[in-house]
Amino acid sequence: MITRRVQNELELLKRHIIILKKVMDCGPIGIMKLSLETGIPDHLVRYSLRILEQQGLIAPSTQGAVASKSAKEAYSDLRMEIEKIGETLEDVKRIGFG
Repeated sequence: MITRRVQNELELLKRHIIILKKVMDCGPIGIMKLSLETGIPDHLVRYSLRILEQQGLIAPSTQGAVASKSAKEAYSDLRMEIEKIGETLEDVKRIGFG
């Protein structure tokens, strides 16, 4: 189906956002605790942490992941981008299923 790739990317984005929010709220926090508290398998948590670190949103520490100084602003920007995605999805719904 042509929507499978979009669905997979949205699931990945959702996971990254869950992990980022948890690090922002509870950091420093380790992989095992993140996995326990989110229900996300540790290998997927590890991948999300790596991506978030590459984006400069979190940093590793000896106690676990911590949010960067720019994480809060980036989280706010992310919220606006998600709203835009929602608007685009609504447009697609109107075009194809109006």
